[in-house]
Amino acid sequence: MKYLKINMEENADPEVLKNIVLHLKGVVSVEIIDDENPESELKKAFAKTKEQLKKGDYENLVNDIFDIIIKK
Repeated sequence: MKYLKINMEENADPEVLKNIVLHLKGVVSVEIIDDENPESELKKAFAKTKEQLKKGDYENLVNDIFDIIIKK
């Protein structure tokens, strides 16, 4: 898997760019990551994990953990 990093102007709308990029041939997914506020991504990850544990969704939780380990 390959990644593309795009630096945007402060007033640019990331959702508009996300929708445009998703229409390009070969693009499978787009994730917006705010480098200036990486804590927000960490909070989202913990919230997702917490929800998975509450729902008993252990299979997806384990898969997510393995995806993180394999990507690094």
